[in-house]
Amino acid sequence: MGESSASVSLDVERLSFGGKEHHVLTSHGPISVAVYGDLEKPGLITYPDVALNYMSCFQGLFFCPEAASLLLHNFCIYHISPPGHELGAAPISPNDPVLSVDQLADQVADVLDFFELGPVMCLGVTAGAYVLTLFATKYRERVLGLILVSPLCKAPSWTEWLYSKVMLNFLYFYGICGLIKESLLHRYFSKGVRGSSQVPESDIVQACRSLLDQRHGVNVWRFLQSINERYDLAEALKKLQCRTLIFVGENSPFRLEAIYMAMKLDRKFSALVEVQACGSVATEEQPYAMLIPIEYFLMGYGLYRPSQVSCSPRSPLSPSCISPELLSPESMGVKLKPIKTRISLHV
Repeated sequence: MGESSASVSLDVERLSFGGKEHHVLTSHGPISVAVYGDLEKPGLITYPDVALNYMSCFQGLFFCPEAASLLLHNFCIYHISPPGHELGAAPISPNDPVLSVDQLADQVADVLDFFELGPVMCLGVTAGAYVLTLFATKYRERVLGLILVSPLCKAPSWTEWLYSKVMLNFLYFYGICGLIKESLLHRYFSKGVRGSSQVPESDIVQACRSLLDQRHGVNVWRFLQSINERYDLAEALKKLQCRTLIFVGENSPFRLEAIYMAMKLDRKFSALVEVQACGSVATEEQPYAMLIPIEYFLMGYGLYRPSQVSCSPRSPLSPSCISPELLSPESMGVKLKPIKTRISLHV
């Protein structure tokens, strides 16, 4: 990644996941974008959390047949990986400057320019949710809506800042060592799937642990450094007019921040879904809990599953008002078993 100097995309087939990966030169360096679906459809941009990429952060959601039929029918998916987080990435040169969060958001705008995209829907997880929210505040006319999972929106507390500094030191000197992997898995997943001395780790945690082994410590260090220097978005959130759907796991370390963010958003345009028995990365741990809320959220834009289509997904998206009955707790899946998703709504 750090060695790329081409200003055109390089297509690499990813047979295991069915799309193409492009390396795009932005104003702040090269970035990897994996593209899936019909390029004529509206864009859905994804951005993962620290040390993850689309394979380790969104595979669970997109491998759900219902989610795939809903999202791929209505969107072309553009999975953006943080610099150096794509599959097979090389270590980034220490001579390259660490990007600020503003520069990361500007890279997203450059990706939209490269693919000549109009306004897009955004789906981000934790640090990735912060980057896409910042992008939405800076480029309001380019964002149709936000789907955020365990998002960050405040500057780091002293506790988080110091904890991240310790992780940054370990990453710098030891790379992705055992302590770093355990810290990241605690960040992503609830205790129930991380296992214990009596209960083995779940398959998703084992898969994530294996994928973390493929990350270069210096690349993760750079993204974490950027996120640890983020600033508060509270005032900008008050002016954000796009519709926003927030998911947060009840066991996520960032649960209170997600609730705080929901309170700062315009109540006419936002909804909060709290997923029980789940950590931060609900897209992997509890993807089925996200399906019904996303489906009703997209109905507000006139987007449906294939069997329910009433308008062409190729048409420009223009959000209509979501009726109160569509956002009722019963409609949003509060009675799903065994997930028991909790809802907090602003209508």
